[in-house]
Amino acid sequence: MADAALRLTRLFEQLLGAPLPVRIRAWDGSQAGPPGAPALVVHNRRALRRLLFKPGELGLARAWVAGDLDIEGDLYTALDLLAGLIWERGEDARTLREALRDPSVRAAVRGLVKLAGPPLPPAPPAEEVRRRRGHLHTRRTDRRAISHHYDVGNDFYELVLGPSMVYSCAYWPAPDATLETAQRDKLELVCRKLALKPGQRLLDVGCGWGSMAVHAAREHGVRVVGITLSQEQAAYARKRAADEGLTDKVEIRVQDYRDVDDGPYDAVSSIGMAEHVGAERYLEYARDLYALLKPGGRLLNHQIARRPQRDESAYDVDAFIDAYVFPDGELQPVGTTVTMLERAGFEVRDVESIREHYAHTLRRWVANLEAGWERAVKLTSPGRARVWRLYMAASALSFERNRIGVNQVLAVRTPLSGASGMPLRARTWN
Repeated sequence: MADAALRLTRLFEQLLGAPLPVRIRAWDGSQAGPPGAPALVVHNRRALRRLLFKPGELGLARAWVAGDLDIEGDLYTALDLLAGLIWERGEDARTLREALRDPSVRAAVRGLVKLAGPPLPPAPPAEEVRRRRGHLHTRRTDRRAISHHYDVGNDFYELVLGPSMVYSCAYWPAPDATLETAQRDKLELVCRKLALKPGQRLLDVGCGWGSMAVHAAREHGVRVVGITLSQEQAAYARKRAADEGLTDKVEIRVQDYRDVDDGPYDAVSSIGMAEHVGAERYLEYARDLYALLKPGGRLLNHQIARRPQRDESAYDVDAFIDAYVFPDGELQPVGTTVTMLERAGFEVRDVESIREHYAHTLRRWVANLEAGWERAVKLTSPGRARVWRLYMAASALSFERNRIGVNQVLAVRTPLSGASGMPLRARTWN
């Protein structure tokens, strides 16, 4: 009798202590759960072994990336339904050890073990980061982490990001605007906040594929130094500057921000880079950028933020993101970012939340990926494409539900005279 789905549904509900809001479709063709709901497709018993050997998010991630688990129906709806049970049970949720004190939970685990078959731990998918011991956020480990995420292939990123090749939150004039328009508006917003003028020097930290550098040089006449740790990004950005006839104004370097020593600059942009810095290095990062600016110079720091926790020492990096997306990446509350910038000497002049804009951006990237799925798989691997689809869709929901945010923080290296150079009505960005 084909009954694996019903057995799984009962076991999962015992483990989670709540009704399962999605259907289960199992490897034997059986189905169980709420009619009309998206289905969690368990393709094989190996998915269960992954969950048993790595309970929680990492086990689920491995099963998803390997193709042992899938979702049938709307991905966003399914993730939203599952989030409250799996990813966001709150700081008061029971730990696994506490849960196993419950006889019914122990019985459910035994049931899963029996259903999973031979107890051999499956190897992690090839896309998972192989950890090495040592300190985080050294120059060497940062280069390795950046390479894992960004040196996937420029053709793959073009498919996902579109012609703008901007890998950060766009700035939408309206939800139905084109992605290219919204990304151009974001680059222009940064330039206006920095008050760029012809002949000035701009340092673009984490320059990606050169979009900000090219836009600032072409539209505002500034001389730009863009730095990245990705060889593939640097090659693409240099060609882009050459194609635009901007080689006299745009210099792209493969360089760590800690090694830049040719200041002072009139302005610094850091767009979607500070998430890679790490909490223990953040003050150093802020002080380095402060030292590179001339008195009166401006910094625009565009950065994803998480919600603060009651006990900040309990913060842990998201297991899926750390293993498959941004190794060693860390988020911090926007208040912490502002405090660190102030401790470094900056005067923080403006903080703008553009959280909803990132949700729109991510949904467009997911649509691009899904439309070009077969090509994306050929350019990378089935597992890598699955990583991107899950992480971008889940991130879109996190921004929409205010689980995470993104902020542009404008700060000034205000001189001793106190003359910040800011307009009286800052939001006009004159």
